[in-house]
Amino acid sequence: MIETKRTIIRPIEHKDNKQIYSYRSDSETNKYQGWIPKSLKDVNEFISKNPTEFNKPESWFQLVIIERETDKIIGDIGIHFIDNDNFQSEIGCTLSKIIHGKGFATETVGAVIDYLFNKLGKHRIITSIDPENKSSINLVERLGFRKEAHFKQSLLINGKWVDDIIYAMLKSDWK
Repeated sequence: MIETKRTIIRPIEHKDNKQIYSYRSDSETNKYQGWIPKSLKDVNEFISKNPTEFNKPESWFQLVIIERETDKIIGDIGIHFIDNDNFQSEIGCTLSKIIHGKGFATETVGAVIDYLFNKLGKHRIITSIDPENKSSINLVERLGFRKEAHFKQSLLINGKWVDDIIYAMLKSDWK
């Protein structure tokens, strides 16, 4: 679906379950995530919930990130097609810790942003980040997002109330 120099980004498939489980089940690396699978069954259920239609209003669509060199899944990107007018989207990214710090997040999230703005005609993209997740904050700021809101104890994640920061970007802000 979307290609970069080092990756292929395509819809999630059932055959991806073991690779997804291998990095998504790492509770320390994914401590800011709302979903950490406890079993392959959890991953299978997650994959089964992915819509069949891309860009469907009021749905989350999950894509996997495949490293070209190894042909292995190194992460995933979720896209929330927020409204019925379909002008806004929310994105979230999870990467395997083995590729952290190598520029894959900037490359792949940037490609998805470009696709949303320039191929799908989105007007605005947002992302929701735990304020303690400094790596994600640095990523979105590097890509040109601006901080719009900080909500105190607004999300219940893994039995704990956490803050939520909203970053956003308009198409006119994108390079």
